[in-house]
Amino acid sequence: MKKIKQIVAILGVLLLLFITNILISTGFFRTVKNQFNGTIFKEVPIKGAEDITLNALDSFALVSATSRNKLPATKKEFGGLYFIDLKNTDFKTTLLTANFPTSFAPHGISMLKTDSTYTVMAINHTPKGSAIEVFTLLGDSLAHKKTLTDPAMISPNDIVLLDENRFYFTNDHRYTEGIGLFFEEYGGRSISNVVYFDGKNYTEVAGGIAYANGINFDAKRNLLFVASPRKFLVKVYSKNNNGSLNFIEDIPCGFGVDNIEIDTQGNLWIGGHPNLLRFKAYAQGKKKTAPSEIIKITYKEKGNYTIESIYTEDGSSMSGATVAAPFGDYIFTGNVMDSHFLILKRNH
Repeated sequence: MKKIKQIVAILGVLLLLFITNILISTGFFRTVKNQFNGTIFKEVPIKGAEDITLNALDSFALVSATSRNKLPATKKEFGGLYFIDLKNTDFKTTLLTANFPTSFAPHGISMLKTDSTYTVMAINHTPKGSAIEVFTLLGDSLAHKKTLTDPAMISPNDIVLLDENRFYFTNDHRYTEGIGLFFEEYGGRSISNVVYFDGKNYTEVAGGIAYANGINFDAKRNLLFVASPRKFLVKVYSKNNNGSLNFIEDIPCGFGVDNIEIDTQGNLWIGGHPNLLRFKAYAQGKKKTAPSEIIKITYKEKGNYTIESIYTEDGSSMSGATVAAPFGDYIFTGNVMDSHFLILKRNH
Protein backbone atom coordinates (compact mmCIF):
# COMPACT_ATOMS: atom_id res chain seq x y z
CA MET A 1 0.00 0.00 0.00
CA LYS A 2 2.85 2.38 0.87
CA LYS A 3 4.49 1.71 -2.48
CA ILE A 4 1.24 2.41 -4.32
CA LYS A 5 0.90 5.73 -2.47
CA GLN A 6 4.45 6.66 -3.43
CA ILE A 7 3.76 5.88 -7.08
CA VAL A 8 0.54 7.90 -6.99
CA ALA A 9 2.40 10.81 -5.36
CA ILE A 10 5.14 10.71 -8.00
CA LEU A 11 2.57 10.61 -10.80
CA GLY A 12 0.76 13.53 -9.20
CA VAL A 13 3.96 15.59 -9.09
CA LEU A 14 4.75 14.74 -12.72
CA LEU A 15 1.24 15.72 -13.77
CA LEU A 16 1.54 19.01 -11.89
CA LEU A 17 4.88 19.73 -13.56
CA PHE A 18 3.41 18.88 -16.97
CA ILE A 19 0.46 21.22 -16.47
CA THR A 20 2.69 23.98 -15.10
CA ASN A 21 4.97 23.67 -18.14
CA ILE A 22 1.97 23.95 -20.47
CA LEU A 23 0.74 27.10 -18.76
CA ILE A 24 4.15 28.80 -18.70
CA SER A 25 5.23 27.78 -22.21
CA THR A 26 1.99 28.93 -23.82
CA GLY A 27 1.89 32.41 -22.26
CA PHE A 28 -1.08 31.69 -20.00
CA PHE A 29 0.11 34.03 -17.25
CA ARG A 30 0.99 36.93 -19.52
CA THR A 31 -0.93 40.19 -19.17
CA VAL A 32 -1.64 41.83 -22.52
CA LYS A 33 -1.92 45.60 -22.58
CA ASN A 34 -3.19 47.53 -25.60
CA GLN A 35 -0.22 49.31 -27.22
CA PHE A 36 0.14 50.85 -30.67
CA ASN A 37 1.60 54.14 -31.85
CA GLY A 38 -1.06 54.66 -34.46
CA THR A 39 -4.71 54.12 -35.31
CA ILE A 40 -7.04 51.64 -36.97
CA PHE A 41 -7.32 53.07 -40.48
CA LYS A 42 -9.90 50.64 -41.84
CA GLU A 43 -11.78 47.44 -41.09
CA VAL A 44 -12.05 45.25 -44.18
CA PRO A 45 -15.09 42.91 -44.05
CA ILE A 46 -13.38 39.69 -45.14
CA LYS A 47 -13.68 36.80 -42.71
CA GLY A 48 -10.75 34.63 -41.72
CA ALA A 49 -8.03 36.55 -43.58
CA GLU A 50 -5.26 34.29 -42.28
CA ASP A 51 -2.42 35.27 -44.63
CA ILE A 52 -1.58 38.48 -46.48
CA THR A 53 1.38 39.10 -48.75
CA LEU A 54 2.14 42.16 -50.86
CA ASN A 55 4.41 43.57 -53.51
CA ALA A 56 5.38 47.13 -52.68
CA LEU A 57 6.84 47.86 -56.12
CA ASP A 58 3.70 46.88 -58.03
CA SER A 59 1.44 48.19 -55.22
CA PHE A 60 -0.92 45.30 -54.59
CA ALA A 61 -1.57 42.68 -51.94
CA LEU A 62 -3.10 39.21 -51.90
CA VAL A 63 -5.25 37.94 -49.06
CA SER A 64 -5.95 34.29 -48.24
CA ALA A 65 -9.29 33.95 -46.43
CA THR A 66 -11.98 31.46 -45.54
CA SER A 67 -14.86 31.35 -43.07
CA ARG A 68 -13.40 28.87 -40.62
CA ASN A 69 -16.12 27.56 -38.36
CA LYS A 70 -13.75 25.16 -36.67
CA LEU A 71 -10.09 24.23 -36.68
CA PRO A 72 -9.29 21.85 -38.25
CA ALA A 73 -12.01 22.06 -40.90
CA THR A 74 -14.44 19.15 -41.00
CA LYS A 75 -16.74 20.49 -43.72
CA LYS A 76 -16.18 21.93 -47.18
CA GLU A 77 -15.28 25.59 -47.17
CA PHE A 78 -15.47 28.01 -50.07
CA GLY A 79 -12.99 30.72 -49.20
CA GLY A 80 -10.93 32.73 -51.62
CA LEU A 81 -7.92 34.75 -52.62
CA TYR A 82 -8.49 38.51 -52.74
CA PHE A 83 -6.64 41.26 -54.59
CA ILE A 84 -6.09 44.62 -52.84
CA ASP A 85 -5.15 47.64 -54.92
CA LEU A 86 -2.58 49.66 -52.95
CA LYS A 87 -2.28 52.51 -55.43
CA ASN A 88 -4.72 54.62 -53.43
CA THR A 89 -5.98 54.52 -49.85
CA ASP A 90 -9.42 53.20 -50.78
CA PHE A 91 -7.65 49.81 -50.73
CA LYS A 92 -10.31 48.25 -52.95
CA THR A 93 -10.59 44.47 -52.64
CA THR A 94 -11.54 42.04 -55.42
CA LEU A 95 -12.29 38.33 -55.08
CA LEU A 96 -10.09 36.45 -57.53
CA THR A 97 -11.31 32.87 -57.07
CA ALA A 98 -15.08 33.13 -57.39
CA ASN A 99 -15.03 30.40 -60.05
CA PHE A 100 -12.73 27.96 -58.25
CA PRO A 101 -14.48 24.66 -58.99
CA THR A 102 -14.05 22.72 -55.75
CA SER A 103 -13.71 23.16 -51.99
CA PHE A 104 -11.21 25.91 -51.27
CA ALA A 105 -10.00 26.75 -47.76
CA PRO A 106 -6.76 28.65 -48.42
CA HIS A 107 -4.13 28.92 -45.69
CA GLY A 108 -0.56 30.10 -46.32
CA ILE A 109 0.19 31.80 -49.64
CA SER A 110 3.24 32.90 -51.60
CA MET A 111 3.78 34.76 -54.86
CA LEU A 112 6.77 35.38 -57.10
CA LYS A 113 7.07 37.62 -60.15
CA THR A 114 8.35 36.12 -63.40
CA ASP A 115 8.44 38.55 -66.32
CA SER A 116 5.05 40.33 -66.29
CA THR A 117 3.13 37.64 -64.45
CA TYR A 118 3.12 36.23 -60.93
CA THR A 119 3.13 32.61 -59.87
CA VAL A 120 0.89 32.23 -56.83
CA MET A 121 0.64 29.16 -54.61
CA ALA A 122 -1.79 28.54 -51.77
CA ILE A 123 -2.13 25.77 -49.21
CA ASN A 124 -5.65 24.35 -49.50
CA HIS A 125 -7.33 22.31 -46.75
CA THR A 126 -10.32 20.13 -47.58
CA PRO A 127 -12.07 17.35 -45.64
CA LYS A 128 -10.37 14.91 -48.02
CA GLY A 129 -6.89 16.23 -47.30
CA SER A 130 -4.53 19.08 -48.06
CA ALA A 131 -3.00 20.24 -51.32
CA ILE A 132 -1.11 23.11 -52.90
CA GLU A 133 -3.01 25.10 -55.54
CA VAL A 134 -0.96 26.77 -58.28
CA PHE A 135 -2.17 29.93 -60.04
CA THR A 136 -0.95 32.54 -62.49
CA LEU A 137 -1.74 36.18 -61.72
CA LEU A 138 -1.73 38.76 -64.52
CA GLY A 139 -2.92 42.17 -63.38
CA ASP A 140 -5.92 41.35 -61.21
CA SER A 141 -6.83 38.21 -63.16
CA LEU A 142 -6.05 34.86 -61.52
CA ALA A 143 -5.99 31.56 -63.43
CA HIS A 144 -5.77 28.15 -61.73
CA LYS A 145 -3.07 25.98 -63.30
CA LYS A 146 -2.80 22.79 -61.28
CA THR A 147 -3.14 21.06 -57.92
CA LEU A 148 -0.16 19.45 -56.19
CA THR A 149 -0.58 16.62 -53.67
CA ASP A 150 1.92 14.35 -51.97
CA PRO A 151 2.16 12.23 -48.79
CA ALA A 152 4.76 14.75 -47.57
CA MET A 153 1.89 17.21 -47.07
CA ILE A 154 0.99 15.90 -43.64
CA SER A 155 -0.35 19.15 -42.21
CA PRO A 156 0.86 21.96 -44.50
CA ASN A 157 0.66 25.46 -43.09
CA ASP A 158 2.65 27.97 -45.11
CA ILE A 159 4.66 28.09 -48.32
CA VAL A 160 7.38 30.21 -49.93
CA LEU A 161 8.32 30.17 -53.61
CA LEU A 162 11.91 30.16 -54.93
CA ASP A 163 10.84 30.15 -58.59
CA GLU A 164 7.89 28.87 -60.66
CA ASN A 165 8.61 25.27 -59.73
CA ARG A 166 10.67 25.17 -56.53
CA PHE A 167 9.37 25.98 -53.06
CA TYR A 168 9.48 25.20 -49.35
CA PHE A 169 6.48 24.51 -47.15
CA THR A 170 5.97 23.83 -43.47
CA ASN A 171 4.07 20.99 -41.82
CA ASP A 172 2.82 22.31 -38.49
CA HIS A 173 2.25 18.80 -37.12
CA ARG A 174 3.65 15.33 -37.59
CA TYR A 175 0.47 13.83 -36.14
CA THR A 176 -3.04 14.99 -37.02
CA GLU A 177 -4.96 13.03 -34.39
CA GLY A 178 -4.67 10.96 -31.24
CA ILE A 179 -2.09 10.99 -28.47
CA GLY A 180 0.64 12.13 -30.85
CA LEU A 181 -1.28 15.30 -31.68
CA PHE A 182 -1.98 15.90 -27.98
CA PHE A 183 1.70 15.81 -27.01
CA GLU A 184 2.69 18.00 -29.96
CA GLU A 185 0.24 20.71 -28.97
CA TYR A 186 0.32 20.51 -25.19
CA GLY A 187 3.68 18.88 -24.56
CA GLY A 188 5.38 21.10 -27.13
CA ARG A 189 7.16 18.22 -28.88
CA SER A 190 9.52 19.50 -31.58
CA ILE A 191 8.75 17.05 -34.38
CA SER A 192 7.27 19.07 -37.26
CA ASN A 193 9.27 19.97 -40.34
CA VAL A 194 10.09 21.96 -43.48
CA VAL A 195 9.79 20.23 -46.87
CA TYR A 196 11.56 21.28 -50.09
CA PHE A 197 10.16 20.62 -53.57
CA ASP A 198 12.74 20.82 -56.35
CA GLY A 199 10.22 20.50 -59.18
CA LYS A 200 10.21 16.70 -59.02
CA ASN A 201 10.79 15.43 -55.49
CA TYR A 202 9.69 16.36 -51.97
CA THR A 203 12.44 16.21 -49.34
CA GLU A 204 12.47 17.04 -45.63
CA VAL A 205 15.18 19.67 -45.16
CA ALA A 206 14.57 20.75 -41.56
CA GLY A 207 13.05 18.87 -38.65
CA GLY A 208 12.85 19.10 -34.90
CA ILE A 209 10.53 22.13 -34.98
CA ALA A 210 7.69 22.73 -32.55
CA TYR A 211 4.70 23.59 -34.75
CA ALA A 212 6.47 24.82 -37.90
CA ASN A 213 4.27 27.68 -39.08
CA GLY A 214 5.10 30.79 -41.12
CA ILE A 215 7.99 30.59 -43.57
CA ASN A 216 9.73 33.16 -45.75
CA PHE A 217 12.92 33.46 -47.79
CA ASP A 218 15.19 36.46 -48.19
CA ALA A 219 16.86 35.90 -51.56
CA LYS A 220 19.27 38.82 -51.12
CA ARG A 221 20.79 37.28 -48.00
CA ASN A 222 20.02 33.65 -48.86
CA LEU A 223 18.25 33.20 -45.51
CA LEU A 224 15.17 31.15 -44.71
CA PHE A 225 13.08 32.05 -41.66
CA VAL A 226 10.63 29.65 -40.00
CA ALA A 227 8.21 30.49 -37.19
CA SER A 228 7.85 28.08 -34.28
CA PRO A 229 4.91 29.46 -32.26
CA ARG A 230 4.90 26.61 -29.77
CA LYS A 231 8.43 27.58 -28.68
CA PHE A 232 7.94 31.35 -29.14
CA LEU A 233 10.84 31.65 -31.59
CA VAL A 234 11.93 32.17 -35.20
CA LYS A 235 14.42 29.71 -36.62
CA VAL A 236 17.04 30.99 -39.08
CA TYR A 237 18.65 28.88 -41.83
CA SER A 238 20.94 29.46 -44.78
CA LYS A 239 20.02 27.79 -48.08
CA ASN A 240 22.39 25.59 -50.05
CA ASN A 241 22.34 25.32 -53.84
CA ASN A 242 20.62 21.93 -53.69
CA GLY A 243 17.83 23.29 -51.46
CA SER A 244 19.14 21.79 -48.23
CA LEU A 245 19.37 24.05 -45.19
CA ASN A 246 22.00 24.89 -42.59
CA PHE A 247 20.65 25.92 -39.21
CA ILE A 248 22.04 29.25 -37.96
CA GLU A 249 20.17 30.18 -34.79
CA ASP A 250 16.89 30.62 -32.92
CA ILE A 251 15.47 34.07 -32.24
CA PRO A 252 13.37 34.10 -29.02
CA CYS A 253 10.31 36.30 -29.57
CA GLY A 254 8.25 35.85 -26.39
CA PHE A 255 4.96 34.96 -28.07
CA GLY A 256 3.41 32.52 -30.54
CA VAL A 257 4.85 33.81 -33.82
CA ASP A 258 2.75 33.01 -36.89
CA ASN A 259 3.28 34.24 -40.47
CA ILE A 260 6.46 36.08 -41.50
CA GLU A 261 6.56 38.94 -44.00
CA ILE A 262 9.75 40.67 -45.18
CA ASP A 263 9.73 44.38 -46.02
CA THR A 264 11.81 46.19 -48.65
CA GLN A 265 14.63 46.74 -46.12
CA GLY A 266 14.79 43.06 -45.19
CA ASN A 267 13.06 43.43 -41.82
CA LEU A 268 10.79 40.63 -40.60
CA TRP A 269 7.19 41.51 -39.66
CA ILE A 270 5.33 38.91 -37.67
CA GLY A 271 1.82 38.64 -36.27
CA GLY A 272 0.98 36.13 -33.59
CA HIS A 273 -0.51 35.02 -30.30
CA PRO A 274 0.60 36.10 -26.82
CA ASN A 275 -1.52 33.37 -25.19
CA LEU A 276 -1.67 30.11 -27.14
CA LEU A 277 -4.22 28.44 -24.86
CA ARG A 278 -6.57 31.40 -25.20
CA PHE A 279 -6.07 31.33 -28.98
CA LYS A 280 -6.83 27.60 -29.02
CA ALA A 281 -10.06 28.17 -27.10
CA TYR A 282 -10.97 31.03 -29.45
CA ALA A 283 -10.32 28.91 -32.55
CA GLN A 284 -12.54 26.19 -31.12
CA GLY A 285 -15.35 28.65 -30.43
CA LYS A 286 -15.01 28.41 -26.64
CA LYS A 287 -13.87 32.02 -26.18
CA LYS A 288 -15.09 35.12 -28.01
CA THR A 289 -11.69 36.81 -28.25
CA ALA A 290 -7.96 36.14 -28.16
CA PRO A 291 -5.10 38.66 -27.87
CA SER A 292 -2.85 39.69 -30.75
CA GLU A 293 0.72 40.89 -31.16
CA ILE A 294 2.89 42.28 -33.96
CA ILE A 295 6.68 42.64 -33.91
CA LYS A 296 9.40 43.77 -36.30
CA ILE A 297 12.76 41.98 -36.30
CA THR A 298 15.79 43.71 -37.75
CA TYR A 299 18.16 40.85 -38.52
CA LYS A 300 21.77 41.57 -39.49
CA GLU A 301 23.70 38.37 -38.79
CA LYS A 302 23.95 35.57 -36.25
CA GLY A 303 23.50 37.03 -32.77
CA ASN A 304 22.96 40.53 -34.16
CA TYR A 305 19.28 41.40 -34.30
CA THR A 306 16.75 43.65 -32.60
CA ILE A 307 13.07 43.06 -31.87
CA GLU A 308 10.60 45.94 -31.78
CA SER A 309 7.09 45.56 -30.40
CA ILE A 310 4.74 47.28 -32.84
CA TYR A 311 1.27 46.32 -31.62
CA THR A 312 -0.31 44.41 -28.75
CA GLU A 313 -4.05 44.16 -28.22
CA ASP A 314 -6.35 42.20 -25.93
CA GLY A 315 -8.66 41.00 -28.69
CA SER A 316 -11.36 43.63 -28.45
CA SER A 317 -10.47 45.11 -31.87
CA MET A 318 -9.17 41.96 -33.55
CA SER A 319 -8.54 38.46 -32.26
CA GLY A 320 -5.80 36.03 -33.16
CA ALA A 321 -3.55 38.10 -35.42
CA THR A 322 -1.64 35.86 -37.83
CA VAL A 323 0.18 38.21 -40.19
CA ALA A 324 1.48 41.77 -40.49
CA ALA A 325 2.31 43.05 -43.98
CA PRO A 326 3.73 46.61 -44.01
CA PHE A 327 3.21 49.11 -46.83
CA GLY A 328 4.52 52.59 -46.10
CA ASP A 329 2.80 53.77 -42.92
CA TYR A 330 0.16 51.05 -43.19
CA ILE A 331 0.12 47.54 -41.75
CA PHE A 332 -2.25 44.95 -43.18
CA THR A 333 -2.89 42.52 -40.36
CA GLY A 334 -4.97 39.37 -40.78
CA ASN A 335 -6.42 36.81 -38.41
CA VAL A 336 -7.90 33.33 -38.25
CA MET A 337 -11.62 33.72 -37.66
CA ASP A 338 -12.73 37.33 -37.21
CA SER A 339 -15.35 38.75 -39.57
CA HIS A 340 -12.89 41.44 -40.65
CA PHE A 341 -9.21 42.24 -40.77
CA LEU A 342 -7.54 45.53 -39.89
CA ILE A 343 -5.48 48.05 -41.79
CA LEU A 344 -3.44 49.92 -39.21
CA LYS A 345 -1.75 53.26 -39.77
CA ARG A 346 1.37 54.13 -37.81
CA ASN A 347 2.12 57.62 -36.54
CA HIS A 348 5.39 59.21 -37.61
